[in-house]
Amino acid sequence: MIQDFAGVFLELLCYFAYICMAGKFCKEYLEISQRNEKLFAVFGFCGGLLIHAVGQCYSIPNIALILLNHIFFIGLILLLFQRNTEKKILAASLLITATTLVENFCISIFSCFMLFWRHRVKNIAVPFLGERETNLIICVSFTMTIFVIYLGTQYLASIFYCKTGKWYILLAIPLLAITVVTDVANWGASNGILVRSGGDMGLYYDQIFSHAGFCVMTALSIFGAGCFIFGMNKIYMEQKKSSQYHCQIAAYKMLEEQYSQSERLRHDLKNHIIALLGLLESKEWEKMESYLKNMEDSAGLDAGEQITGNRVVDILLYQKQKIAERKNIIWECDVQIPKMCDMNEFDLCVLFGNILDNAVEACERLQHKEQYCNQRQFINIQSGVVKKCFLLEAKNSADMEDKHKIGFTNKGNPEEHGIGLLNISDVVHKYNGVMNIEVQNGIFTISVLVPLCTSAHNIKQVI
Repeated sequence: MIQDFAGVFLELLCYFAYICMAGKFCKEYLEISQRNEKLFAVFGFCGGLLIHAVGQCYSIPNIALILLNHIFFIGLILLLFQRNTEKKILAASLLITATTLVENFCISIFSCFMLFWRHRVKNIAVPFLGERETNLIICVSFTMTIFVIYLGTQYLASIFYCKTGKWYILLAIPLLAITVVTDVANWGASNGILVRSGGDMGLYYDQIFSHAGFCVMTALSIFGAGCFIFGMNKIYMEQKKSSQYHCQIAAYKMLEEQYSQSERLRHDLKNHIIALLGLLESKEWEKMESYLKNMEDSAGLDAGEQITGNRVVDILLYQKQKIAERKNIIWECDVQIPKMCDMNEFDLCVLFGNILDNAVEACERLQHKEQYCNQRQFINIQSGVVKKCFLLEAKNSADMEDKHKIGFTNKGNPEEHGIGLLNISDVVHKYNGVMNIEVQNGIFTISVLVPLCTSAHNIKQVI
């Protein structure tokens, strides 16, 4: 009796630990107040026990209790957590799917081991799992589930950020479908629908075959769910990168055209000077003013005075500087592009453009926060040659707190989350370089180091 009580107590303790870990998982990717966090733990634990107790008292089918528990869990997350509804549904779906699959896998595989041990070691011809063994297996399955959910809090950041609400729902529906199929199969097994040996090998082997079959099914489901989740995430990110890539091509073509217009102006400068001198001598001031205005508009003279060694980068930096000034952001720039730099102009624009776009957005977000409204934000970008490498370093005001969320948090448009840093990373890797990101004392720093030697396959070879 004491052993039975100890087993039940241990099972309840594991269940409470599971509820707490589920709350931590949701808190990692959603938002919740401290009060609601405590309410989630209390209601999640008590609600689960109440559903189980009602099922025992009124002989409700197990499948109905399981589905009711899932619905209650989803409702609790929707009620107590913040963020958009679609993201909360995805978080609940991931938790329910992980719990269902991992628990059933662990129960099946450990039941096989326990039956085998009782049959071979204890020499029991037809072994059955008693209450003590069942409680132990359930506790182990809860422990494994807690561990899997803990891993989810560490490695699923990209799943929850950089997505639209529709994408969250499309990901959640198949996961819930897998859960329902597994629950129905589990209910069938509990009602005698087992994988049998054909009747010739006895009840022991029937149990082994049934648990092994369920173990294989849940293992394949876990593998399929994992491939689906990360595959969908990979496809989405690649599509977004491709979309932004085409936008950057258009921006680059615009800069190239502006540069070509400036070159055409310089080529015809002698003729323009002759025409202007004629207007000056005849004192036709209005025509002279109109002529100069046409020159400015047609040739894009407003291209800035920054001298980097690359005309297209000059134009890009000038445009970003004007944007920063309009938003009252302090602009500091000291950029030099070495002649021996092998980066083509398009990749340079991708690199500088994404870094500066992210910096401007970060500063603008701070301006809308009350605690920063009286502070002027800044952007500082520098580049040059260090030993045999091209070094680019940019700093800007930021409010990001920890490194693993960089590129995925606080962005106004969820569809473009993190894509900029991925594009920067692609360019850096293309030229065998390295990238480093730091956030310290409210300053975001990104450093890019690219070897100037094209034959270098490792950055250490040129440092």
